[in-house]
Amino acid sequence: MSRHFLSILDLDREQAHALVRRAHEMKRTDCRTTLLSGKTVAMIFEKASTRTRVSFEVGIRHLGGSPLLMTPAESQLGRNEPLRDTARVLSRFCAGMVVRTFGQEKLDELSEWGSVPVVNALTDSYHPCQVMSDMLTMYENTPEFEGLKVAWVGDGNNMAHSFINAAVHFPFELALAVPEGFDPDPEILEKARSLGANITVTRDPREACRGAHYINTDVWASMGQEEEQKAREKAFAGFQVNDDLMALADPQAKFMHCLPAHRGEEVSESVLEGPQSIIFDQAENRLHMQKAILEWVFSE
Repeated sequence: MSRHFLSILDLDREQAHALVRRAHEMKRTDCRTTLLSGKTVAMIFEKASTRTRVSFEVGIRHLGGSPLLMTPAESQLGRNEPLRDTARVLSRFCAGMVVRTFGQEKLDELSEWGSVPVVNALTDSYHPCQVMSDMLTMYENTPEFEGLKVAWVGDGNNMAHSFINAAVHFPFELALAVPEGFDPDPEILEKARSLGANITVTRDPREACRGAHYINTDVWASMGQEEEQKAREKAFAGFQVNDDLMALADPQAKFMHCLPAHRGEEVSESVLEGPQSIIFDQAENRLHMQKAILEWVFSE
């Protein structure tokens, strides 16, 4: 039976921490292996991508494999062929599937009907590879997660959901500041709390950021939400991460963003380019965490 990585909760706590340590070691040694030698990994991307696509392509090659990019324009994806058929066909050709799509149910169907590992490279529900690489970035700065406060400012979106899941396995306090009407999925939130995660939700970004060691945000309108841009700008007024919010955080606090960023919207230029920003460490760490995740799913 294949091992999949569809959300952070596919890991147990020991596995989550081990992945962070392994990714850190892979980064330190500029790791190359032959784990995927002679194997092709299908990269099914229904959404455009820079960091996710490049980090997975390079990571697959670092492990000795060959990436095969598939988009709707170049295949039967999104047309009349059922996903269950795609899953079974690709399983005959490829060693695994890395999927960036819209609905989480598409990954569920691919993993159910296929016979090879499936990795979630982003859905509307979760962005687990990004947040696991963020755990690596935090580990590099503060190896002990105990006692940390992590603030999330903005939309209760797929990034927020994956931070909520991460709080189950990593012992930090998560404070989410979200506008009314943009709360995270209550089922995801309650499940994490039931598993012991320390999570608060507030309408006040100042409250979330006060004393925080890490402050995170994301764009106000993600891919597929462009028509909501103006309405979201109005709803998110006051939720920009700027110098005033950063001043409320711990003096050594770091700013994080999964990128791409809209300067002057969810984050000010001064914060994004300032000394507390670690956004490009985050971006680099996508490569090292993707390699650790691929090693985990293919070592089963």
